[in-house]
Parts: sequence; structure tokens; C-alpha cells
Amino acid sequence: MATNRTFTMIKPDAVAAGNIGGITKMIEEAGFRIVAMKYTKLTAELAGKFYEVHAERPFYGELVTYMSSGPIVAAILEKDNAVADFRTLIGATNPAEAAEGTIRKIYATSIAANAVHGSDSDDNAAIEGNFYFSQLERF
Repeated sequence: MATNRTFTMIKPDAVAAGNIGGITKMIEEAGFRIVAMKYTKLTAELAGKFYEVHAERPFYGELVTYMSSGPIVAAILEKDNAVADFRTLIGATNPAEAAEGTIRKIYATSIAANAVHGSDSDDNAAIEGNFYFSQLERF
């Protein structure tokens, strides 16, 4: 059963490029309500824990280095069918393949620097949201 919350993160490339406002505007205009948001910088240790599901993959080390290279914005979003609708809004991982008008088509510069993360399932949305936000921080 689909839930009404998902997790996103504006990645270091998009933060460094000054795209926080543009991305959050797109999110809100798509009907999402931002229920929690945090500007923070991951340590390599925390980035490693967040992406540990990819620990055996060849890109894991580069991913951890990249995700700890600068500030990120983590957020929990709310909307009916949140996970699927947000995946549509962000577009394909490869910005060259992303649909026109999607966040990645507009703001991503490469597969690695693809501007945003979006949870791929309701279960992962809960796990990822809990990684960044405690129950006390939730609204």
C-alpha cells in the first residue's frame, strides 16, 4: 500500500550551484508539502552508512566521497502517492534520459551529479527519513 510520505535529498552539486530554491519550488508546485527539512553536511562515515546498501558496488567509494564533499538538504515530503509521484518529478538518474521538465533534466549535470535523491519505495522512504530526522524533529 502506498504511503503519503517520501524522502529526498538535494545533493552537494545542486546545493553548490545555488539550486535549493529552484528545486524546492518545483517540489511545492508539484503539490508536495515539505514536512521536515534540514541543511547539513554528511561526514564520510555517515554517507557510508546511508549508502551501505551499495557497499559492494564499484562506485561506492566515489559515492561516499561525493556525498560528503559539501552540504546537502534532506527533506521529508508529503502528498498522496508520494514515492511514485516524486520519482516521476525527479526524472531518470541519467539527466540525458530524463523527461523534459523534471528536476534532473533541469538541474543535474551528470549521472553522478544528478542533483537529487528520491526514495525508491515506501519502505526505503521510511528508513531514509528516519536516518536524517528523529521523531522529535518531525511535524
